[in-house]
Amino acid sequence: MNVSGIFPALSTPFEADGGISLNRMKHNIRLYNQTGLAGYVALGSTGEAVMLSRDEADQILAAVKETAAPGKILIAGTGAESTAETIARTKRAASLGYQIALVKTPYYYKPTYRADHFIQHYRAVADASPIPVLLYSVPIFTNITLEAAEVIALAQHPNIIGIKDSSGSIQRIGEVVAGAPRDFQVLTGGAAVVYPCLAMGGRGAILALADLLPELCVELYNLFQQGRHAEARQVQLQLVVASKVVFGENGIPGLKYAMDMRGYQGGYPRSPLLPLKEEKKQPIAALMGELFPVAARV
Repeated sequence: MNVSGIFPALSTPFEADGGISLNRMKHNIRLYNQTGLAGYVALGSTGEAVMLSRDEADQILAAVKETAAPGKILIAGTGAESTAETIARTKRAASLGYQIALVKTPYYYKPTYRADHFIQHYRAVADASPIPVLLYSVPIFTNITLEAAEVIALAQHPNIIGIKDSSGSIQRIGEVVAGAPRDFQVLTGGAAVVYPCLAMGGRGAILALADLLPELCVELYNLFQQGRHAEARQVQLQLVVASKVVFGENGIPGLKYAMDMRGYQGGYPRSPLLPLKEEKKQPIAALMGELFPVAARV
């Protein structure tokens, strides 16, 4: 399974009353279908997956599957705190038509966990999974990093096909690319490091910012593949600024506000997250005006 390219880490739109909005989700997917995105990642960190019930998660998986254009790769976040629950969620995603499982590290018992815990966990999930597994290291939320040695050990498993590394560490990405089998696929979760990830041998990216700026994220990837490195670096610098202003400083509420500005349906974040405060909106609005001056005037 080839996971090269740019994938949005799909956000989950909520209504003002806190309920999920499948219509808004489908609206976004229909717009994304018109871009060069390689596929979709549902139930990731950006999707507020930890806020969802099992029934809501199933509804979202079904809505994305139903609306995605033919040929789009479908990836489901299935990580849970226990190995057994992770396997159950992975099998459920496969039954709903998803092709790849994105499995975050367990983190609740962090003081106890060591490398052998993660290696055992991921191997057991991969053994039981009917679909290929992507490792998911997201230390900003879990405070746990899959180190290069652990990733390289897990890369030997035939059903573990790659990793989404959201640590932002280019050195770690390089160590994994250098030490893992050649067919092991490394994707970054950081919009600010897509270009250096590709330069190190990474295959692409799974990005929150692609919910908002899919065309720019895809343009960066395509420019790199075409060898147009000076232009690719310029787009990368735009994404560095956008990532900081929208997501780095304002998190999911900032992303959802910016999505609304661009014609996507961000909707409300789910409590205890709060909608973006008025004073936080101006820098995002100014950024959108700089990136898309014609749309901003309209």
